[in-house]
Amino acid sequence: MKKNFTVPETEQHNGLWPKGFTLAEVLITLAIIGIVAALTIPTLIQNYQERAWGTASQVFQRKLGEALRVMNVQGTLAGYTTTEAFVDELSKHIKITRICDNDDITTCFADKVTWDGEEVEMSKIKTSKNFGKDDWNTNTVAVQFANGVNGVIAYNPDCRQNQFSNDVITVGETGIGTNCLAMLYDVDGFKNPNTADKDINNLNVDKLANLLKCSIELSDGTCFTAPFYPTAVTEAECEQLVAGGYSIKECSYRDDDYWVGAVKACHDMGSSLPSQEQLDQLARDLYPGTEISSTLNERSNGTRANDLAVSMGFITSPRSPFWLWSSEEGSIHGAYFRGFHSTYTVRLDTNRINGGYKAVCLAE
Repeated sequence: MKKNFTVPETEQHNGLWPKGFTLAEVLITLAIIGIVAALTIPTLIQNYQERAWGTASQVFQRKLGEALRVMNVQGTLAGYTTTEAFVDELSKHIKITRICDNDDITTCFADKVTWDGEEVEMSKIKTSKNFGKDDWNTNTVAVQFANGVNGVIAYNPDCRQNQFSNDVITVGETGIGTNCLAMLYDVDGFKNPNTADKDINNLNVDKLANLLKCSIELSDGTCFTAPFYPTAVTEAECEQLVAGGYSIKECSYRDDDYWVGAVKACHDMGSSLPSQEQLDQLARDLYPGTEISSTLNERSNGTRANDLAVSMGFITSPRSPFWLWSSEEGSIHGAYFRGFHSTYTVRLDTNRINGGYKAVCLAE
């Protein structure tokens, strides 16, 4: 005969009788799970994304390295004077779907890139100097590869090739070994974050800098780059620059023409030296309350705002004078400049062999 089974009351009170979770316990458990998920899932996603970027970069480097190796074997790696000519040959060995010249960089590449914590406008990355390659003197070219990678390339005219050597192009865990090009590339195309060491990687890029960054802004809105001492240019080099369309009317008979060096430095950045009138405006800002004369050799006496001159990078000592080249040529083998002294400023004309004069370029 079937009997009913009843748990003794004492066992019920001793916790032996099974029971469910309370609503409060369920909510607390779900909250803990949610907190743990909120803390760990973003990290897991980020780690996955970084691994994906790293893998994409390695795959691209192998493909690019193989293309460069083939070019070396075929003898088509070196011998170009422009980046455009090099990229045209490169496109025969790795599939490129679009090429953009340096006036149209952002059609093929992101508008902005974060590099060393600073945002860089890619439309300003026009020459090899923007990559820190001051002696290459080539323009940049942007490309889109068929595998979704976007790049900006500068070519080295002194590129080395050797059809019988395996050491000209090397590909390893740390990247591609070559002296032929500098390249910034984005394995994620136009997608964010467009940040170095994430989706943005590079080959031989020493720096990424807008050389025409406004470092000195005048009260009328005119902008200059940071001041620098130009490198002298020889007469033969000057003649080549004149033939190349630089803003030079006449070359000096000397082989130490610093004014032409200043012209060349600004021209290579896509800019020019400031006019005499723009240097007059700088004088108005640095000598407040002083009527600035534009007449040659006529001093404008006043007290220079030394703290402002220091902040602009012109001087380090309050009494130090400095001189700035203008864009305009003066008397034979001369050029106009303005002198900025502690108690006066003056517009002058001098021989272009003076190496103690600084220069600034017009910035944006």
